[in-house]
Amino acid sequence: MSKIRIGIIGTGGIAEMHLRSYQAIKGVEVVAGCDIVPGKAKAFFKKYKCPDAKGFDSKEAMFKAVELDAVSICTYNTTHAECTVAALEQGLHVLLEKPMCITMDEARAITDAEKRTGKFVTVGFQPRYDPNMQLIKDIVSSGELGKIYYVQTGGGRWRGMPGGTFVDKKQAGVGVLADIGCYALDMVLYALDYPKPLTVSAMTADYLGKSKKVNPDFYKKFTVDDFSAAFIRFEGGLTVDFRTSWAMHMDTTGATIFLGSEKGLKICPTEGAWGGAWDGSCGPITLFHDSFGIPTFTPIPLHESQGWVQNFETKCRAFINAVKTNGPAPIPTSQIVYNQAVIDGIIRSSAKGSEVKCDL
Repeated sequence: MSKIRIGIIGTGGIAEMHLRSYQAIKGVEVVAGCDIVPGKAKAFFKKYKCPDAKGFDSKEAMFKAVELDAVSICTYNTTHAECTVAALEQGLHVLLEKPMCITMDEARAITDAEKRTGKFVTVGFQPRYDPNMQLIKDIVSSGELGKIYYVQTGGGRWRGMPGGTFVDKKQAGVGVLADIGCYALDMVLYALDYPKPLTVSAMTADYLGKSKKVNPDFYKKFTVDDFSAAFIRFEGGLTVDFRTSWAMHMDTTGATIFLGSEKGLKICPTEGAWGGAWDGSCGPITLFHDSFGIPTFTPIPLHESQGWVQNFETKCRAFINAVKTNGPAPIPTSQIVYNQAVIDGIIRSSAKGSEVKCDL
């Protein structure tokens, strides 16, 4: 069988992980890449010693010159939808870095293009492949907790402010919400089999991002959120209390908890607040329940994490396997569109200062 031919759209920082992951997979070849910064793609392949890969200054030039089977999209957030639709219309399958996009109009453009072209998009939530994420999914899906009526989740860094395109609204579209907040949302929504969100009441803040004392390198350029919180109602009587932060005057936004009619589940936060894998900094997963009429708890030992790099490679490997069979997508847009509806709702609710309906 001939090699799967991959192109990379956007050759910034995360593109290296895609390149390295594909290089570790037998039967795959990264043959081209493009970036809107002139010469950047060529420099990328030169840096990582890929002399046979061709670099271009636009996706259009790459599509015209090189035969591809699929692409990784590693551009900044506000161009995710545009690049994805263009790739699908070229007959290519897509591995799209998270977040899926910014608005629900963009999400619909992506899903419409999938239906129109018969190609698929898988969204890059590599924590899905961590064995402890699977453990949480198994516990919640087992029914052991009874009816789950309330979830608290998020993830916060005491200090962990990024820079570059992450903090420029024109490129990022939104800040911490799209960077690490979407991971926390995916963890709970995946575990719950993606219930439909109904309404969102949210607030966002940018006090520390715009503080010269806290963020001396990028405070002048900071135009996104550094903190986000929301109260989200879902079908079936479920409520999710969500909060996420890049920087705050606190050590944590708290554990993730699932409250059920029979039992509760507590997942302690990691220090890095979503680096893509369980990093060993969190405590055990704990099941709270009654035993012989007495409230008690049972620690559930964590699996050994395979690490962020391995999770990333597993993500790319799952994509390649799906490309070989023409789908289905390992992490389909039919799930992530619910994640996107929540993000869209948080943005709109925060701007409006009141509750909004999810746009699904």
